[in-house]
Amino acid sequence: MSLKSKLSQGRKKEKNDIDNVDYSLLVIILMLLCFGLVMVFSASSANAHYVQGDATYFFKRQLIWAVAGLLIMWFVSQFSYKKIKQYANLLFTITIVMLILVPFIGIKINGARRWLGFGSLTFQPSEFAKLTLVLFLAKSISIFPGRTKQLTNGYIRYFIIIVAVAGLVLLQPHMSGAIVIAMGGVAVLFAAGYKIRYFVITAMGALPALLALAIMSPYRLKRITSFLDPFADKLGESWQIVQSLYAIGSGGLFGMGLGQSRQKFLYIPEPQNDFIFAIICEELGFIGAVFVIFLFALLIWKGIMIAKDAPDEFAALTATGITSLVAVQVLMNIAVVSSMMPVTGVPLPFFSYGGSSLVILLIEMGILLNISRYTKKTR
Repeated sequence: MSLKSKLSQGRKKEKNDIDNVDYSLLVIILMLLCFGLVMVFSASSANAHYVQGDATYFFKRQLIWAVAGLLIMWFVSQFSYKKIKQYANLLFTITIVMLILVPFIGIKINGARRWLGFGSLTFQPSEFAKLTLVLFLAKSISIFPGRTKQLTNGYIRYFIIIVAVAGLVLLQPHMSGAIVIAMGGVAVLFAAGYKIRYFVITAMGALPALLALAIMSPYRLKRITSFLDPFADKLGESWQIVQSLYAIGSGGLFGMGLGQSRQKFLYIPEPQNDFIFAIICEELGFIGAVFVIFLFALLIWKGIMIAKDAPDEFAALTATGITSLVAVQVLMNIAVVSSMMPVTGVPLPFFSYGGSSLVILLIEMGILLNISRYTKKTR
């Protein structure tokens, strides 16, 4: 066979690999995104009209970020994920620098300094940290596979890095973000094959540490006490969660109808944010809530399958980390909204209002789509 023929066949094979995008995953992503935009408009309309004088204020901004995120997702999905691997360390370093800068030059909103930027153009470096930590760990472990059998130079080394990143986020303060970041990093280590007893010992040490952090912080301690008995202070610290429970209970089986929520009329503070799932339950009922959970379950299952069939360790660990980030945020958000855990600010992926979180999420989905083109089944 001539060199020209071999090159031609190579180009055709590469084109076929690129064309084999996982369209079922793409459909799930687009369904969640479109559903999320509809619910942002429905949940935010009353608050936007009252605060901004424009019922579509939050919807229009979210739509702009969604379009930008889709374009970036498409771009990220077009070239080989191996190019992303090349820049993993650089992206992680930039993220660390941004996290260090946040306490000094960050923008303070609602008592927390978590944002960088100016004016209305702001972003949360902690959102970048979720993704770049996963990429960094996946690259390092894939380059040095022998470390998965080492305790000091392997597990402890990576665990210190995870704690350091989570600690920088905790300083903002952003405890929920730190927990999500830590869980994403631990998921990568678990998938890499470290011994289960390492994680058991780590959990035994982490739980008392988290409890100590909660006790040392008055507002976190109040959230724990209000969680134990939400209706004891329903006009004070427990107001938000009590209104959320009212919304969920009012939805019944089929809901009050899209756009017909009562709790969004200034009862639930900023209902388009972390408590948007309560509005979904109120307007679309149990059936609508189950449908949303079903879509997330499909997304997580697709992520697991992509990780299982990934062509190399970096791709497998990256897909695992990204899928774990989505799963942890979904579980924590629904648990908070339904009062199964203390209130903490975890956005619901695709649904909660927020530009930087949505764009980073769509970048993560672009990476998943990218990896899906090179899985064993498509090849």
